[in-house]
Amino acid sequence: MTEDCRERLIIFTRYPEPGTTKTRMIPKLGAEGAAVLQRRMTEHIVARVVKLIGLRNMSGEIRFEGGNEQLMAAWLGNGFSYCPQGQGDIGFRMGRAMQDAFEQGFETVLIIGSDIPDITTDIMQNALEMLKQVDLVLGPAGDGGYYLIGVHRNTFRHWNPQLFNDISWGTERVLPQTLTIAERLGLNYSLLDTLNDVDRPEDLSVWYQASDLTTPSNCSKSLSIIIPTLNEAKIINQTIARIRHSRRTEIIVVDGGSQDETAEIAESLGAKVLRTSPSKAAQMNAGAAEAGGDVLLFLHADTRLPENFEQCVLAAAAQDGFCAAAFALAIESNRKGLRLIEQVANWRSRLLQMPYGDQALFVSRDLFQEVGGYPDYPIMEDFELIRRLKKKGKIAILPESVQTSPRRWLNLGIFKTWLLNQLIIVAYYLGISPQRLSQWYRRGKDQSNR
Repeated sequence: MTEDCRERLIIFTRYPEPGTTKTRMIPKLGAEGAAVLQRRMTEHIVARVVKLIGLRNMSGEIRFEGGNEQLMAAWLGNGFSYCPQGQGDIGFRMGRAMQDAFEQGFETVLIIGSDIPDITTDIMQNALEMLKQVDLVLGPAGDGGYYLIGVHRNTFRHWNPQLFNDISWGTERVLPQTLTIAERLGLNYSLLDTLNDVDRPEDLSVWYQASDLTTPSNCSKSLSIIIPTLNEAKIINQTIARIRHSRRTEIIVVDGGSQDETAEIAESLGAKVLRTSPSKAAQMNAGAAEAGGDVLLFLHADTRLPENFEQCVLAAAAQDGFCAAAFALAIESNRKGLRLIEQVANWRSRLLQMPYGDQALFVSRDLFQEVGGYPDYPIMEDFELIRRLKKKGKIAILPESVQTSPRRWLNLGIFKTWLLNQLIIVAYYLGISPQRLSQWYRRGKDQSNR
């Protein structure tokens, strides 16, 4: 610590390991998607803290759970000191972090969490200025807790650890109980603006709105979503309902001769409906030919896009050198075998730049036309398109996940479906025609269903 460095800001966060972080988000985002959310939210807050450190001569520390100091430094950089949060409830851990900072000679300490994306540099600056006049500053959270606490060393000596004792952590009573104790101790306090945290699926809109601030302001592209369908009346409603109100997106459903009410439902929801032969390649090419968007996104009828899909897609498409991209994969099932399928698919798509068709591939309309669109194959059409696109540039995989139905794995069996898919890919590489592969695929499914 330098002679005039008297302020420390401490961020409480967790290393973003799938399955152990943001667990209440897993039913909505999947284990990997929840970990990605944790990573991005922490990076979002860290960027604002770095700005604050640049404005004031102060120290930054990360108190973490999970991982280790080396992993945290590799993730968030060397501009912070790192220390495990250790044992005990959140009050005990905050008290220990403050005690350590004051023993190191700091005069003022702020602690913030990583799950309030609306914390700004100005809010943190305001808290530090308030502490020149009062003993305690708190930032109320919408769920009844608080997202920021700030104290002086001299004040801390008198009431530690009383302010953190007998608190119902994790409930809406945290802030009222804390203020009652502060008043009993005779502490002068100030409250910041109330902000909402992001802890449950219903809170995701808070994150999407906050992260929208990072979308390029010059992004003027439009998006066309193309959905090939065949007898999807049971699910097409929820697929379209999720995306129909987006500002710069048109929806094109290309029906391959459904015998149910798929087309009628899609039309009633405002989608443009085309009718073609029951060939997925032909359906997607027909939709692309009709599309008016600068970016084309190909969506399976049983796959749901994340709520902020439009922002994600258009921001990615606005980047220099954009070629094509897809989302990470999450499967709507708790089966362990499908968790493994998810992990393998996401590993393959990121390492080899070979996403599955379920992952909502999107590409600029001009490049799609340049590579000839989807080849007229009865199978492997998406695989071949991606191979062609890879010759033009990198295929990016976004951290946000789509949620796809497990039905194609469950109908045939998880292992049998995976094995059949791998055999088809190997045979395709060996030069077996897509027509023959399609026959083999149908035969393999028929035999397994007997």
